[in-house]
Amino acid sequence: MASALPAAPGPPAAPGPPAAPPAAPASAVPEVRLDALMPPEMAAKAAEIGVRKAALGFVPLFALGILAGAFIALGAAFATTVSAGAVGVLPYGIVKLVAGLAFSLGLILVIVGGAELFTGNNLLAMAWASRRISTAAVLRNWVIVYAGNMVGAVGTAVLVVGARQYTFGGDSVGAVALSTAAAKIAYDPLQAFLLGILCNGLVCLAVWMSYSARSTADRILAIIPPIAAFVAMGFEHSVANMYFIPAGILIRAVAPDSFWTAIDHAPADYASLDLAGLVGNLVPVTLGNIVGGSLLVGAFYWLVYLRAKR
Repeated sequence: MASALPAAPGPPAAPGPPAAPPAAPASAVPEVRLDALMPPEMAAKAAEIGVRKAALGFVPLFALGILAGAFIALGAAFATTVSAGAVGVLPYGIVKLVAGLAFSLGLILVIVGGAELFTGNNLLAMAWASRRISTAAVLRNWVIVYAGNMVGAVGTAVLVVGARQYTFGGDSVGAVALSTAAAKIAYDPLQAFLLGILCNGLVCLAVWMSYSARSTADRILAIIPPIAAFVAMGFEHSVANMYFIPAGILIRAVAPDSFWTAIDHAPADYASLDLAGLVGNLVPVTLGNIVGGSLLVGAFYWLVYLRAKR
């Protein structure tokens, strides 16, 4: 019986397409989200940011505080300028609204540019209530940032007045600066305290809403309405007052006779503009800002979204 012979080899098979790599499991594919963060995620982000802020060293914290004070002062100077000449010409509410829209520049620079603002940092209360930072860490942050804000705001006032920007608009910018400073000093302590509470409730809501943002445009749009609102309604912001009142004091001290003739006033008409007036305003306004930001915003959102996660 004949044995089977092996078959002759045929032509090599044509190469096929390369095999597709195995698909990654669904759990390994990162989720891409473009929508804004929701309040529970915002609360977690606020607490995490508070931890990072509390851990900053003295030098960067103080330097960023100076920047924030300067940024808020620039917003205040902008608001003063756009109000010049409008008083008595436009309705009161329109003038205040325009000033508020201009002033929002300050917090936009703080949030987008990156700086440390005392009023916004009242939201560290959320990280503190979650027991992630100590009381000493909160107070350290507030004291250093407050001092930095003071340096930045007063320094900006010195530059603005030194540049004689108050003489622009036929000296109308200086007239608005003086009347604004004098009005702030005229508040009694209780009124200043309550206006401070209302102010920082809105400021911290602006900061809080910026935590939901996915883009720079989102942040800006979240900031403008609350800031414009607090300025339009005449609420009191401690860091802004670190510019407004020193600017008024400096103008009263250095303005030439021609300026007083142009605005039909004399330095004696603004005798309340002094260091005692500055302190008398800042103490109650600062305390009110702490209550408005830490309690009315930070504590409430912590209670709703973070209390169960302690």
